Amino acid sequence: MQDLKLRTKKFAVDCWQLCSKIPKSRELDAWVRQLIRCSSSVGANYRAAQRGKFTADFINKLKIVEEEADEAVYWLELFLEVLDTNHDKLKAPRKKAKSYWQLP
Repeated sequence: MQDLKLRTKKFAVDCWQLCSKIPKSRELDAWVRQLIRCSSSVGANYRAAQRGKFTADFINKLKIVEEEADEAVYWLELFLEVLDTNHDKLKAPRKKAKSYWQLP
């Protein structure tokens, strides 16, 4: 569990670092905010799941983690489509999120 706790934190940091390199524009800034929010929510909700009082509480919080990870993948896919940049920097966090949570 500690490993996943660290990996979700690293995922948030990786997304933040990626977002800091995205050109500033009104359109892209909205997507950057969304990606930063959901990628950091993955780790925050995973930590909250660790403090679940009941099994059902734990499972519910993990479903939220899965939803937030899937949302992060969505924003990363949008950036892949619209940015003329090094796609490897966008693909790495996307691949991590998909592999952590077995997302399609």
